[in-house]
Amino acid sequence: MIKSRIAAASAMLAITSVAGAAGSFTVTPTIATDYDFRGITQTALDPAFQLGINYAHESGFYGFLWGSNLDDDSYPGADLELDVGAGFAGGDAEESFGYDVGIVYYTYPGETDFNFPEIYAGISKGWFSAKMWYSWDFAGIGSDGFYTEANATMPLFWEMSGVAHIGYSFGDAWDGNEYFDFAVGVSRNFGNFNVAMKYIDGSDLPDAPGTDVFDTGGKFWAAVSTTLPWSAD
Repeated sequence: MIKSRIAAASAMLAITSVAGAAGSFTVTPTIATDYDFRGITQTALDPAFQLGINYAHESGFYGFLWGSNLDDDSYPGADLELDVGAGFAGGDAEESFGYDVGIVYYTYPGETDFNFPEIYAGISKGWFSAKMWYSWDFAGIGSDGFYTEANATMPLFWEMSGVAHIGYSFGDAWDGNEYFDFAVGVSRNFGNFNVAMKYIDGSDLPDAPGTDVFDTGGKFWAAVSTTLPWSAD
């Protein structure tokens, strides 16, 4: 486990050194009622404690480390997920279109058979965004998996934002068990903290391939997060 964490941290240091000094780091801790991944719980509906370390370069290049606890009964031998990734974002979502391309490597210290890579590409325009994900070794089972999603974030009343999401998982990894997931909810900033609440469900969600992660049906989800360093405003 320690070796896997060191390797991921070394990868993060490598990509940031390549990017150069003109950039910024942020750290985002999150406490959530569940670790939801594309409609399927990863913590057996128990709370999730998550931490993201992000680097953004003025060129549009970025890198990140992200971690969360897992349900070790669902991922035998692993109670932690630690992801490392990098990408490039550009364009202008307000004036024309924004875009985002990148790669992420999901690791599970303690049980590396679950490790897998995924690449992604997305576009955004105003309140709308869409993204496609692809892995040639989804969940470490040697089969390809695709995920396509659309998201909307719109201002509401009382400084709240409405959020909506729909996604579709398909490919050989799902072996005919392709499914939709969706979520609707609200979020609001309270000073330096963001509070979000959503209802999450899907169409006959299957067990995740290669693991014992299970379908829980519809659920209410909530999270509190903050990003450091805090603004001086």
